[in-house]
Amino acid sequence: MNAPAPLVDRFARAITYLRLSVTDRCDLRCTYCMPERMTFLPRAEVLSLEELYRLSLHFIARGVTKLRLTGGEPLVRRDMVDLVRALGRHLGEGGLQELTLTTNGTRLAEFADDLAAAGVRRINVSLDTLDRARFAALARRDSLPQVLEGLAAARAAGLKVKLNAVALKGVNEDELPDLVAWAHGQGHDVTLIEVMPLGDVGEDRIDHYLPLDAVRRDLEQRWTLVPNGHSSGGPARYVDIAETGGRLGFITPLTGNFCATCNRVRVTATGQLYMCLGGEGRVDLRAALRSQDPDAALADAFARAMGEKQEAHSFVIDRAGAAPAVSRHMSMTGG
Repeated sequence: MNAPAPLVDRFARAITYLRLSVTDRCDLRCTYCMPERMTFLPRAEVLSLEELYRLSLHFIARGVTKLRLTGGEPLVRRDMVDLVRALGRHLGEGGLQELTLTTNGTRLAEFADDLAAAGVRRINVSLDTLDRARFAALARRDSLPQVLEGLAAARAAGLKVKLNAVALKGVNEDELPDLVAWAHGQGHDVTLIEVMPLGDVGEDRIDHYLPLDAVRRDLEQRWTLVPNGHSSGGPARYVDIAETGGRLGFITPLTGNFCATCNRVRVTATGQLYMCLGGEGRVDLRAALRSQDPDAALADAFARAMGEKQEAHSFVIDRAGAAPAVSRHMSMTGG
């Protein structure tokens, strides 16, 4: 039998990177991500671990080489490490080149060794501040000590860590240089991210929108930033900082659109395939998985998705009171 055709959209972009959400639930309530009283999905609507695994194999067979497990917070899902172990067996000759995850770090101390043993070599940890009071206000939970413990455990387990920090005007902009310097001192890379207009969070995002071109100009007054062609498979563009010896990335969905080279799709915990983070278009993979002929139904779903993947998103934050670009929260789509 012929191997299934690789996933290529109508703009000739090969899809090699899947971001797979295992849950929309999270143990933090970051102000830019979700409201305090967040309504989460009924558990019955969420794909089982076996379904997540089977779906992943279909993507790998269609040319996906990098798989990132996301949430919500993936480590709050019971038995999630079993999925990591199962997927880890497909690294190398199984077609998967990298298996990783994005986490808030609160439960990393518990799972770092298991993740490393399963084949995970690199993880992203979301961390916007090193100030405990500021962290508690931003995340609505006093969990910074657990995150720092998790980072230490990850380092001890041999996991390469990249910190993701959302740059927020009037919240953490004064701390970003110190956060970068601290991270580099710990041996961690850092990526700064512009806040994105996803979901109603009960506040106006323009109040905290901080363009990263302004942040970069400020950092260039302090350090020597040397362009770096490194690619982690995602949208970040990197520089090396001569004085710290570390790597710094910038993800600029508003000030520097990177859609022309998009190689990513996202699948929610309910099996909805979103071809673009900034679009409402989706294809139901859960229905295909649970159909009488899953292979044929998934092949049809993938073909529709590739035909509908949009050329670019249209994120913009330019005025007070503007509605979010898309109605769903980041935790629902998968970070």
